[in-house]
Amino acid sequence: MSPLLRSLRPRHWIKNVAVFAGLCFSRQADEGPQVLRVTLLFGCFCLASSAVYLVNDLFDRERDRVHPLKCQRPIASGQVASPMALGLALVLAAAGLAGGYALGPASFAGLAGYLLLQGAYSARLKHVVILDVFCIAAGFMLRVLAGVWTIGVTASPWLVACSVMLALFLALCKRRAEVIGLADGSAAQRPAIDDYRGPVIDVMIGVIASATLVTYTLYTLLPAHIFQDSADARLRMDSQAGAPGMVWTVPLVAYGMLRYLYLVYRLEKGERPELTVMTDRPLLVCLFLYLVVVAAVIYLPRPA
Repeated sequence: MSPLLRSLRPRHWIKNVAVFAGLCFSRQADEGPQVLRVTLLFGCFCLASSAVYLVNDLFDRERDRVHPLKCQRPIASGQVASPMALGLALVLAAAGLAGGYALGPASFAGLAGYLLLQGAYSARLKHVVILDVFCIAAGFMLRVLAGVWTIGVTASPWLVACSVMLALFLALCKRRAEVIGLADGSAAQRPAIDDYRGPVIDVMIGVIASATLVTYTLYTLLPAHIFQDSADARLRMDSQAGAPGMVWTVPLVAYGMLRYLYLVYRLEKGERPELTVMTDRPLLVCLFLYLVVVAAVIYLPRPA
């Protein structure tokens, strides 16, 4: 890829798939107009997230130049000029917001909140221990909420809780991988990373991993909530909590988390979660089986 395209980090667009969660779990993934709306929202988030990556690289370009790998980033290496990166970031952010506005006020609010949060994260919050990973989790939560708002359904508290916990788990694993990967004197590169050194990060990962699995298990067991959709007078689930068959996804989620922990602790991966997930065959098989079970539970006709 050209340096300018690499600076947009298109491989990271996979994170924006979170906007489809509400579409799937509200049983609307087979409705063309709703699929189109969420797909357009996905494109808007891709534009917005690329704008965020450009701004983040602008803030970090001096630190990146002393990092063994990040020094190759287009902005840090000088392949993309800073004024060009800033101008492109503004254009992409404006385009993403314009698309969100066209989809409706709720979609626009989700995108605007995401951009404001990530701007604060890039400028300051990424250097505040613990708060930095919560900002990452909040970014995923806003993606999920924007996807729910775009199709006009009520946000499930279980969907939000599971999304936040999973994002915290991945973010903490990423911090651990960064601690392991950075050489001595890393405080000059990422000051907050030093605060995660020692056993503290392992304890945090253990707590959040356990909480994530418990939260998801409760989600599959507790009674579902039903509400009336005023647009077409049909009953819709705001989540599949307690839906018959969802409990069978718990072993798959447990295996996926344990496999990811194995990759982080045994193989020292995790610094690039999107790459780790998409290149590990056992994780891909687990993800495929999870999607098959969820699709069967949600979309196959249920006996009367």
